[in-house]
Amino acid sequence: MESAIHLDIKAIQHIGIPVTNIVMSALFYSKLGFANVMEKPFDHNGEQGTCIMMKRGDMIIELYQMPNSVLPEISARKDGHVDHVAFDVADIDEAYAIVKKGGFNIIEPEPVFLNFWKNGCKYFNITGPDGERLEFNQVL
Repeated sequence: MESAIHLDIKAIQHIGIPVTNIVMSALFYSKLGFANVMEKPFDHNGEQGTCIMMKRGDMIIELYQMPNSVLPEISARKDGHVDHVAFDVADIDEAYAIVKKGGFNIIEPEPVFLNFWKNGCKYFNITGPDGERLEFNQVL
């Protein structure tokens, strides 16, 4: 087994869950004590989706509703509704360089900026041995 890379992962930042009805899902999680701390639209192949970050204590669940053209695939899933686990990192560019040097399968060609939170965030994803998606994310 290869040795571990030296990457400063601070914590699990959030867990991403694709949903088919963002309003109903946000209400469900609010009943569990989660509060909507951020809501933003996003672009997916020229169509608009919606993302809501639901927070309770130190836990964040990212609920996102893809555009209507993608919803049939989401609703047809039997298992695997958790889409990704995101790790919080202090420096996204450094994390990207370290992960790339470590030989991991990186999905994006560079960290991606999203206009989420107050000043935005940057992220990139890798895939694990069974196709699981692990996101590295820095809130700016």
